[in-house]
Amino acid sequence: MPLPSLPALPAAFVWGVSSSAYQVEGATTEDGRGTSVWDTFAARPGAVRDGHTAVTACDHYHRWPEDVALLKGLGVDAYRFSIAWPRVQPTGAGPANQAGLGFYDRLTDGLLEAGITPVPTLYHWDLPQALEDRGGWPARETAYRFADYAAVVAGRLGDRIRDWITLNEPFVHMAFGYALGYHAPGRTLMLDALPVAHHQLLGHGLAAQALREHGGRVLIANNCSPVRPATDAPRDLAAAEAYDALHNRLFNDPLFLGRYPDLSPFGVEGDLGGVVRNGDLAVISAPLDGLGVNYYNPTVIRAPAAGAVLPFDEAPLDGVPRTAFDWPVVPEGLTDLLLGLTRRYGDALPPLTVTENGCSYPGTDDHERIAFLDAHIRAVADAVAQGADVRGYFVWTLTDNFEWAEGYHQRFGLVHVDHATQLRTPKASYAWYRDVIAAQPR
Repeated sequence: MPLPSLPALPAAFVWGVSSSAYQVEGATTEDGRGTSVWDTFAARPGAVRDGHTAVTACDHYHRWPEDVALLKGLGVDAYRFSIAWPRVQPTGAGPANQAGLGFYDRLTDGLLEAGITPVPTLYHWDLPQALEDRGGWPARETAYRFADYAAVVAGRLGDRIRDWITLNEPFVHMAFGYALGYHAPGRTLMLDALPVAHHQLLGHGLAAQALREHGGRVLIANNCSPVRPATDAPRDLAAAEAYDALHNRLFNDPLFLGRYPDLSPFGVEGDLGGVVRNGDLAVISAPLDGLGVNYYNPTVIRAPAAGAVLPFDEAPLDGVPRTAFDWPVVPEGLTDLLLGLTRRYGDALPPLTVTENGCSYPGTDDHERIAFLDAHIRAVADAVAQGADVRGYFVWTLTDNFEWAEGYHQRFGLVHVDHATQLRTPKASYAWYRDVIAAQPR
């Protein structure tokens, strides 16, 4: 496929790929690693499609040099990975497991030797099961344990790592893990899961303090979705506003405005049912060095049926292509999202980085993935041309991996993985992205 002529992006623009520990590492019982909520959840009959588990995943724990070589061949500037909390602190507290930290030591050094900037995420949904047993994210204690964990990791790696991401997609973790039960830990608290939002954000703020003590720059990666009302009818507009408050503003307003959005359509007061204490929002809203934006698709919202629990209902988005995951492909939604954040938060908004964007398609001659990435990179360039301060773009993901409740049925990777043999085979999109990066101004 010919190399696309992309619109100009800044010379210092960062090109990367993203992954997460639980989805790629495997080795779930090796070298003192503790049990995570995902280990427990995946062992539950029916929780993960076809009973798949991440016991081996992509065996990145043993094959990381091979994966770093793939990253180097790709020519990326940076690699966003995550650190497994139960590998570092098996019970979520106490002294570090030195064998677990040693893995991230080696990975960090290997990336730096390859000329790739390591960008670790401290939490990508793999809470130590022992902390879940003590209440999990609905409990305030977990925020303080997370800060302790951040200090342990920064104390070991902070001499070589500058950029840190505290949390990955706290909305998705709250909604799928604690409200609806689709993900680990599998609780179905519905609106009683809202304290999870505050405690994750408090944990972010407390961890940011620890990271800065070691000279780190701090980001958070929020999953954001531009919200479209199904019609211009007042009830649909109100429903869309309520959904936007829950999905987007609940996790962005406290960071950049120092307050929570109006959640009265959910019957919730501004203190999220009494969990917000004096001083919490000051900790949460300390200035950030960047906001990571994870984008996959917009959401169409309509008014709910009479008697519904939630004040909105999701409507189908028709007339657009769809991925193998049945997600709609709407590249212009990424432009809308980046510009919408810029308008909403103004000078309070730090520079943006697209920390996840990608798609699931089968096969290795993947023209659909190439078209998807091409269109979304152009969407980023359009946002930059219109005034959004976007500093980087990370493809999700390097290798086909364990896709949470879908197991190994969805393939997001630039590199195909045969999960029976662990053979890695770069796809056509790998070569395409390599050529795109090589053609950028430096």
